[in-house]
Amino acid sequence: MNGTYSTFFKRILPLKQLAMLFILSAFAVLAGIKLYNSISKDVKIIDNGKPIVVKTMSASVEQALEKLGISVRPVDYISMPLDASLDNDSLNVINIKRAVPVNIIVDGQLREVWSYRDTVEEVIKDNGITLNPLDRLEGLALTSPVSSDMVIRVVRVSEEITTEKEYIPFSVVEKPNKIMNEGETKVIVRGENGIREKYYKITYEDGKPVDRVFVSEQVVKAPVDQVVEYGTVLNFRNSRGELVRYSKVLTMRATAYTSSYEDTGKNPDHPTFGITYTGLKAREGVVAVDPKVIPLGTKLYIEVPGSAPDYGFAIAGDIGSAVKGNNIDLYFDTREEVRKWGSKKVRVYILNEQNDTRWKNNTDACK
Repeated sequence: MNGTYSTFFKRILPLKQLAMLFILSAFAVLAGIKLYNSISKDVKIIDNGKPIVVKTMSASVEQALEKLGISVRPVDYISMPLDASLDNDSLNVINIKRAVPVNIIVDGQLREVWSYRDTVEEVIKDNGITLNPLDRLEGLALTSPVSSDMVIRVVRVSEEITTEKEYIPFSVVEKPNKIMNEGETKVIVRGENGIREKYYKITYEDGKPVDRVFVSEQVVKAPVDQVVEYGTVLNFRNSRGELVRYSKVLTMRATAYTSSYEDTGKNPDHPTFGITYTGLKAREGVVAVDPKVIPLGTKLYIEVPGSAPDYGFAIAGDIGSAVKGNNIDLYFDTREEVRKWGSKKVRVYILNEQNDTRWKNNTDACK
């Protein structure tokens, strides 16, 4: 076929004319190429990281993409507006980033969004979510790359200081009271509990407490000691129900005597008949003692163990030659009472209050 066309042209056209025709055709092709190059645009499209370099006669970005069959969704990113004109003199770079679905869980809500951003931080900001200083992301960092269908969970973190009151028990301070009876107590100062405040830091995540840490404590009210006085005076109830307060008790052998001549060697007409060594009148309630054991003038109570009646309150107002050591001689009004008494083992209580006058119930010896 080619040989046929060549033969045909050779027959029709002279050789020189044929050469000229070929030269003109070549010039026409070169001129067309030059014209195309002068009016076409260089475009580089980077679609989700994949580059495409083309020449196009399209006037706008949108036309160029349409001719290449590239569609851009509203959620996608494109670096140039679709209606932007393409530049004839420089490379037109069109960067497209495809959005992917992302799930955001925040403040108890699920947000399903699309994003073309590179990092989690950018996605959060694009969706108007503000992170507080203590907030955190579950299993992610702000710099974590975004991937399709990823879940971004924002955990809201807050802290507060709470105060708890704790009572500080008061102490009881006991003080002896030398006037009160043994077994008796009296509150002098009423105790008051103190108050201690303890401070704890509570951490909340999405409104739920997850941690509790002790911070400090402070005593806001000191406790007041309760002061209690307790009696130290020894005492007991005698057979008549009277309270006998004493400082010391002696176990002694008690005999009895009267003012008779048999006991004192004095007749009633003797000037000192019936008068004791201390000058007291001899009556029941006045007893003879050894001054080395019981000082004269000491107030006493004499108890008889068993069922016999007590001798009762008395005063050490006499002495006797036979009254030595732990012996005591009790005065009675009659010889019959002396014989009846005989000798007995008694408990002699030294009264606590030596100005006690209850011994007068048994004697007028002080007169």
